[in-house]
Amino acid sequence: MSKKDQRQQRDLFETERNFRLLVEGVADYALYMLDPTGIITSWNIGGQRIKGYAPAEIIGQHFSRFYTEVDRANGKPLRALRIALQQGRYEEEGWRVRKDGTFFWASVVIDPLYEDGKLIGFAKITRDITERREAQLKLEQMHKQLAESQKFDALGQLTGGVAHDFNNLLMIISGSLHALRKAVGNDVKCQRALSAIEGATKRGASLTSQLLTFARRQSVSPQAVDVAERIDAVREVLDAAIGSAVTLKFDVGRGISPVMVDVTEFETALVNLVINARDAMPGGGVITISARNARSGDEADASGYVAISVEDTGTGIAPDVLGKIFDPFFTTKPIGKGTGLGLSQVHGFAHQAGGTIEVASELGKGTRITMLLPRKDAAPETEDINAIETGGSGTVLLVEDNPDVAAVSTGLLEQLGYTVRRVANAEAALREIELDGIDLVFSDIVMPGKMDGLGLARHLKAVKPRLPILLTSGYSDAALNVRGDFPILRKPYEIHELSQAIAKLPR
Repeated sequence: MSKKDQRQQRDLFETERNFRLLVEGVADYALYMLDPTGIITSWNIGGQRIKGYAPAEIIGQHFSRFYTEVDRANGKPLRALRIALQQGRYEEEGWRVRKDGTFFWASVVIDPLYEDGKLIGFAKITRDITERREAQLKLEQMHKQLAESQKFDALGQLTGGVAHDFNNLLMIISGSLHALRKAVGNDVKCQRALSAIEGATKRGASLTSQLLTFARRQSVSPQAVDVAERIDAVREVLDAAIGSAVTLKFDVGRGISPVMVDVTEFETALVNLVINARDAMPGGGVITISARNARSGDEADASGYVAISVEDTGTGIAPDVLGKIFDPFFTTKPIGKGTGLGLSQVHGFAHQAGGTIEVASELGKGTRITMLLPRKDAAPETEDINAIETGGSGTVLLVEDNPDVAAVSTGLLEQLGYTVRRVANAEAALREIELDGIDLVFSDIVMPGKMDGLGLARHLKAVKPRLPILLTSGYSDAALNVRGDFPILRKPYEIHELSQAIAKLPR
């Protein structure tokens, strides 16, 4: 052999040696060889680090042991080799199993190796990309949450605007009923017609309230509420709503913390959940209402919440429908059987209260919807919600820009015994108050001009701290900023609600 050939042989040996050292020393990739049947013939340090096997443990074993039991049963390992042969390369991402039985998400490449046109085996490269996959899933979840938030915000602006105008119309209708009842006297047919109008108005007010709750633009009065007590208070209503084919069960734990919510909205949300569960069981079934203090490690890190769940044994919710169930007006019920506003009210209520919603459903087995509501570690206040104060006296300054609503409100206040002065905006109200003789200010929040009702109330509180102020609103972003500074009476309101609200004002 010539010196030139010897030198070329040494160079080739050195090159092969360096390449072998490189392959064996790569720690971030499992680089190894398979024979034509899938038996492992070489192993590098990356394979040992990623999969946990020393060379002596794995060489001579079939590479299918890295696959899950399901993948092995489905013939995936040999199918991967077959595709590599047919297409010249096989690439995929999927779950793989380490020596200790734990799983990791792998990026896999398999290339066939030939020598003189004959298959001598496969080169296999595996990389652990579990962290990258988790980061990608988190990013996708964030994008999904952002899109969901934007969707609900857009829907909220639309529904909130519609509800605002509709509430003013309902205020005029409901407020005029009191005057009409007196005018028609004992005429039975007229009284029956007025009762029908009153029922339709209350139904319209309920639907509007659900829209506003979904939009999170409802003026609410949160307070510490005893969950067990409130559930028990609506028990009779729930029993009447579900019918005889459905069994209602309760699983309310002991020592449940109070929650900081609006009482009316809480009860409405509970009723909506139960009715929705009932409708998911056309052939009957069981509805279970449960409540407990949530703990860290539950569905969410919910240690500061109380979990109230309504679970049914009904048909379940299809995966393609699950993401739409809280959309307003979305319903799978037949025409005339549902408005599509029940669950949207629940969603809006929970989020406006500072909580959230969890949904678990399986087709054919049922659905569980859980409201996670913030705890309030204080004793709930009690009051007689049926108490009505009448026989008012004094002068009320009514601040309302809508003349029809103002006429109705004036009539209600006068029926309660008050003298009414009416102005259309905050600037006129300030001029009127300078004349003195005003005992109470009753103002809408949304008004034209530089100052709205809330701005007026805050100004008056600074200059006349002892002057009672009551605000009203059918819808207002500004109402969300009141934060308990001033009482708010929701539109549409009835005469006994107006009377109660005035009676509670500090004097």
